[in-house]
Amino acid sequence: MLKFAANLSLLFTEVPLLERFKMAKQHGFTAVEIQFPYSLNVQLLHDVLEENELKLVLFNVDADDLLQGGEGLACVPDKRQQFQHAVDQAIAYADILKPELINVLPSRCLTAQHHQEYLNTFKENLIFAVQAFAPLGIKTVFEAINTYDMPGFIIHSGEHMRGVLDALKQPNLFMQYDIYHMTRMGEDVNRFIVDYSDKIGHIQFADCPGRNQPGTGDIDFERVFATIATSVYSGWVGAEYNPVGATVDSLQWFNPK
Repeated sequence: MLKFAANLSLLFTEVPLLERFKMAKQHGFTAVEIQFPYSLNVQLLHDVLEENELKLVLFNVDADDLLQGGEGLACVPDKRQQFQHAVDQAIAYADILKPELINVLPSRCLTAQHHQEYLNTFKENLIFAVQAFAPLGIKTVFEAINTYDMPGFIIHSGEHMRGVLDALKQPNLFMQYDIYHMTRMGEDVNRFIVDYSDKIGHIQFADCPGRNQPGTGDIDFERVFATIATSVYSGWVGAEYNPVGATVDSLQWFNPK
């Protein structure tokens, strides 16, 4: 049976972030993920997780200005020190929140001739993050994002992620595989999951196009969920979509036991 986690950065946004934990619990989730938890006091987050008997599966290292249209952080050569400070911040939260995984967003290069330099910087920063998180028992993941929503993103396919894994050979490093983003890039997500599920540390999903709940787009989620369930992947599957209508009404795909 698949283990689903609610992404509280996108789901239950009808209420403030701290109130979303209770809503997730009330609607059957036992685990959650947050993109960036740093706006909230870490002890307060810990307490609300305990109060609602929820596990925090994953959060991201800070990505600077990525979501505001900038280059981001992890691949930018002149931001190496800032990235290391962001990893230290993630460790401070991880010490208390005990996530299974921390995601490093590769970010993007907006000047084509600098691509290789940015990619090399990302690989170096990724090794730094892996070596920082491993002693805490935390896996490091990184993800590919489609270049329609985020032009210039330096990792934008499953093959790109595999190339980074093969180059770095870090045993505590895994792919974060996003069904929406890779479908948007034309990838056969079912085939990729079958072939490489042992190298995937986390899966997220939304329908495509639109990045909304299952049933609003073209993805056959019955098939996708069956593919995940029959693969060797045993991790969490994060619902990271923008609900059409109220979040509660978007949960028809979810049947908690």
